[in-house]
Amino acid sequence: MKKKFVVVVFMVLLMSSCLMCGCNKADENSITVFNYGMYMDPEVLKIFEEETGIKVKYEEAPTPEELYTKYKSGAVKYDVLCTSEYMLQRLINEGELQEVDFSTLKNRDNIGDEYFDMCKSFDPDNKYVMPYFWGTVGILYDKEKVHGDVDTWDVLFNGEYAGEFIMQNSMRDAYMVALKQLGYSINTTNEAELREAQELLIDQKPDVQSYLVDEVKDELVAGNATLGVVYSGEGYYAGEEREGLVYCIPREGTNLWIDCFGVTKDCKNVDNAMKFLDYLCREDCAKINFDYVKYASPYLSVIETMTDKEKASSAINPSKEIINNCEIYVQLPQETTDLLNALWKELKAE
Repeated sequence: MKKKFVVVVFMVLLMSSCLMCGCNKADENSITVFNYGMYMDPEVLKIFEEETGIKVKYEEAPTPEELYTKYKSGAVKYDVLCTSEYMLQRLINEGELQEVDFSTLKNRDNIGDEYFDMCKSFDPDNKYVMPYFWGTVGILYDKEKVHGDVDTWDVLFNGEYAGEFIMQNSMRDAYMVALKQLGYSINTTNEAELREAQELLIDQKPDVQSYLVDEVKDELVAGNATLGVVYSGEGYYAGEEREGLVYCIPREGTNLWIDCFGVTKDCKNVDNAMKFLDYLCREDCAKINFDYVKYASPYLSVIETMTDKEKASSAINPSKEIINNCEIYVQLPQETTDLLNALWKELKAE
């Protein structure tokens, strides 16, 4: 009886020790990935698990702000995450990301150098992030319902399509539209300019059919709206799903965004994380993801094999002229971020 008791106590202590130190085998052979919704083909995860035996715990968030909030809550310990440039800059500045040892990535050379150059605005020494997809924000419209070509943000403010258009339910993207319409930088810290943008958005709100994120494309494909603010990949997909839907980048300019993966400071499975990043760069994986997402790819193997239609699309392959007329988001000072958060709450509550 005493011997049995000792064994039981030993086993309980052993299990408790493993839980406290996180040394159970399941945790050692897994990786927790945080990404945006509909931003990775499930087949990619399946192949990675089958090839490596590493279990992928995969979570999604709809916007950079919601991804950041959930990450910072600490409820889940993520190993790698993918988000947008200004949010990555914030995470880097807060010490939330660790440096990536690119020398260990066998497929690193499949990423074009110009895409690492894009990242230098928020990761100056290319130490912390690996490019994943990039693109623009523009207007998707039904050419059968609009009067002529659409090439300006003004169509969302002049009242001509009241009740027929959808805005992005994303703080930075909503204010980007208003700021560009006013001729201001999307990274302005000028309070007067931001409040002017706020007034423009408040005046616009009665004309807005709805504020959505990924669903904007679906609503236009279904014929429920005439115009909508979308990300470039959504714009391309919409044109494929329904004839007559056109994606345009307004002449006033827009946001040139780049989403990247980073390894978190608390990553417990760095080797697994690096295997995952290297796998994302591999030619077959990059192609599967591109065909699923249809955003502009930084992977040379994908660029080389694009169809003529994809190369001709401003959604997937914008011209240098268009790119030069765009701005990349940067992290705003805390006081500006606080102001924007307050204005956004006010706008949505109106």
